[in-house]
Amino acid sequence: MSGAGGGRGCGSRVPQRAPWNLVAATAALCLVSATSVWTAGAAPMSREEKQRLGNQVLEMFDHAYGNYMEHAYPADELMPLTCRGRVRGQEPSRGDVDDALGKFSLTLIDSLDTLVVLNKTKEFEDAVRKVLRDVNLDNDVVVSVFETNIRVLGGLLGGHSLAIMLKEKGEYMQWYNDELLQMAKQLGYKLLPAFNTTSGLPYPRINLKFGIRKPEARTGTETDTCTACAGTLILEFAALSRFTGATIFEEYARKALDFLWEKRQRSSNLVGVTINIHTGDWVRKDSGVGAGIDSYYEYLLKAYVLLGDDSFLERFNTHYDAIMRYISQPPLLLDVHIHKPMLNARTWMDALLAFFPGLQVLKGDIRPAIETHEMLYQVIKKHNFLPEAFTTDFRVHWAQHPLRPEFAESTYFLYKATGDPYYLEVGKTLIENLNKYARVPCGFAAMKDVRTGSHEDRMDSFFLAEMFKYLYLLFADKEDIIFDVEDYIFTTEAHLLPLWLSTTNQSISKKNTTSDYTELDDSNFDWTCPNTQILFPNDPLYAQSIREPLKNVVDKSCPRGIIRVEESFRSGAKPPLRARDFMATNPEHLEILKKMGVSLIHLKDGRVQLVQHAIQAASSIDAEDGLRFMQEMIELSSQQQKEQQLPPRAVQIVSHPFFGRVVLTAGPAQFGLDLSKHKETRGFVASSKPYNGCSELTNPEAVMGKIALIQRGQCMFAEKARNIQNAGAIGGIVIDDNEGSSSDTAPLFQMAGDGKDTDDIKIPMLFLFSKEGSIILDAMREYEEVEVLLSDKAKDRDPDMENEEQPSSENDFQNQSAEQMASGSQEVDLVDEESPEEGSSNSHPDSSSPADRDSAAGGPPSEQNSHPTESPEPTRLDGECTDLDNQLEQQSDTEEDSNPNVSWGKKVQPIDSILADWNEDIEAFEMMEKDEL
Repeated sequence: MSGAGGGRGCGSRVPQRAPWNLVAATAALCLVSATSVWTAGAAPMSREEKQRLGNQVLEMFDHAYGNYMEHAYPADELMPLTCRGRVRGQEPSRGDVDDALGKFSLTLIDSLDTLVVLNKTKEFEDAVRKVLRDVNLDNDVVVSVFETNIRVLGGLLGGHSLAIMLKEKGEYMQWYNDELLQMAKQLGYKLLPAFNTTSGLPYPRINLKFGIRKPEARTGTETDTCTACAGTLILEFAALSRFTGATIFEEYARKALDFLWEKRQRSSNLVGVTINIHTGDWVRKDSGVGAGIDSYYEYLLKAYVLLGDDSFLERFNTHYDAIMRYISQPPLLLDVHIHKPMLNARTWMDALLAFFPGLQVLKGDIRPAIETHEMLYQVIKKHNFLPEAFTTDFRVHWAQHPLRPEFAESTYFLYKATGDPYYLEVGKTLIENLNKYARVPCGFAAMKDVRTGSHEDRMDSFFLAEMFKYLYLLFADKEDIIFDVEDYIFTTEAHLLPLWLSTTNQSISKKNTTSDYTELDDSNFDWTCPNTQILFPNDPLYAQSIREPLKNVVDKSCPRGIIRVEESFRSGAKPPLRARDFMATNPEHLEILKKMGVSLIHLKDGRVQLVQHAIQAASSIDAEDGLRFMQEMIELSSQQQKEQQLPPRAVQIVSHPFFGRVVLTAGPAQFGLDLSKHKETRGFVASSKPYNGCSELTNPEAVMGKIALIQRGQCMFAEKARNIQNAGAIGGIVIDDNEGSSSDTAPLFQMAGDGKDTDDIKIPMLFLFSKEGSIILDAMREYEEVEVLLSDKAKDRDPDMENEEQPSSENDFQNQSAEQMASGSQEVDLVDEESPEEGSSNSHPDSSSPADRDSAAGGPPSEQNSHPTESPEPTRLDGECTDLDNQLEQQSDTEEDSNPNVSWGKKVQPIDSILADWNEDIEAFEMMEKDEL
């Protein structure tokens, strides 16, 4: 929504009984009145620069949309890496992600009103004709009610809203006769059976052709839905009712919202993430503003703006007060338990909460909006994109980034509210990062891992529906847009609904009749569309003063180096080599290292050591690049070691000739027997058939009473577990299908469930990367039977092993580092790209380009295969910046920790080597067994 915090005017609160036709007409004025106010901390951007960036957004949209139409249409989405369309059922299932696909040309419908916002009216007219000619809404496919509502129903209504606007202007769409609205009405009726529950909460999925509960529908057995899934319907459904006069849609959406409100936790006024659609019991009792709840709050405030019902504003303000009381810990927004709101539910945040600063702008609470937005921006500057989830100390938790637009949305709203050109610079950064890192020949590809820059063959429809819309509006002047955006409200998918709907077909009572309300409390309207003098109290540096303390909260950086990099981009020069891109086998990279004064030393144990001597650099600029490169290597090491500190599980080979001396690091599952709370599971291993475990096993006699080995891929982890459990297996080990993956180069992760109830899975499930899994597979080929022990840590240890030589203490390490710092050079050890000599206790994977490496779905993808380790304190990348001359006088020497995983080939390793490796595993398990995911 381009305007409105929801007020009659721009005073500090809303009159309780303002005539709603006036409220709707002036709702958008609050932010407009603020656009002349900006802080003195950022220089104004010239009209020419804004035009250039706006044109760049148009070109980027053409690249994405054009490739979709050329290579994918009429499929739902474009697969930008393989230049083809994604069709449901023809590509491997991605689980719940695919519920958005309904074989209804999703990307085209989602992009309709974006075409008009970007002044592509002829393309819009052509697109509408294609939708009317080609799109079928009667497909036998199960889709998400939530996604279909916000993307397809919202897309059709947004397209209709702008089609009638263009028709009224008299140049385009003169042939249009509400055809998109009739399609929207048809789709609305197809979604209504989902609401056939006693609570009024909709089923999460519905079959477009057969509805709910029929045998051929393949849906209707679900018991749970997310709060956002049930609470993000009112805008589209009410608009459909107002457009058509059919009140049933708005009635059903209101009933769902009423039920959620009644089920809020009364003492905290918070709602949980997941609710039982039949009983109303909270299934997941954690509460936040991110995934699972986000747009529920958004729609309460926007429903007040669009529909003029005071109860929606009262509900929103009640929830908002609870959010600011319990969840907001500026600049963080942390989930809490609804019954114990002073207790944090997790230590990480997800990317979807990036919409919240924008909602706070609409609410009028500017200060926390600036704080949280700035924190998110610092995370983006550190990782180029906002990771799907990140920890409270701003490390990557989930490394994916599916090109989400929520941060761009908040940036747009903050700029509209403040007029501060700082937010134009933020938008410019987003454009540059998209072009640098996500752009591919056939569109824009989602990031599989923001740390490595690897891509995923995915370009979601919301990227075209939202990202380009917000970025273009950010840089566009009013005269650049052919209609007044302030006359519309944005849905959560950024579709445009006209504010005049507030006075159309008002057959539904504005006052909620299902709940008892007390007279509205005036204090509940504080900070709803406030006066700009309240937002910026006489201090022109107000916003800057809020942002400044957050500049270094995520990471400190060296301004001189950043300036030089930016200058090189502007001059067209090639950017400096980044540590994450380095390949030890690339001659060009080696030449760049030499120029920077960095040399490679191949060690006898199979590692490569990087050493920097600044005096050998070609110039002071190259020496500075070398310093930054070494610091990045150190940071990668530090980050990797922290990421690996997940609570691992152990797969211990206990049969002859290993006798428990080979311990493999395994990842746990979020379902099944928890080995940290129950006794370990011991048994012989057997391969399942089919090996992927995605269907009923054809060799149940082989896995009965054994631990089944199954390959990762092609279906959900929980499905594999059920199939081997039904065959009689007592446990399962999933082996990564990404050849060469290893826990020494990729962080461990938890195998996730399938979104359904997994209480039926009773056996333990563990995950091994390819390298560790090969050890078991090779052992099976070499010996007749292989017995393993699945446990939370290594068991049956030989007491003599506890007396093995321990690593140097921390003090010894620091003393050693202090001695090395006198040499005036930096050193970083890397895994060699060549195989080590036979008999080495560790084998090291080949270095490869980050973009060539796959990731572990359901968790963070692999780190850089070159393996620097954590550096001593004086040279951390996030340490304080010093002058280059002083910095070059210092040196850090980092040493590679021994590989915690045992490599085993066709010949058994020498016993001393196995014992040494196993002893290191013991220490690692003891250090990490108390850590929580």
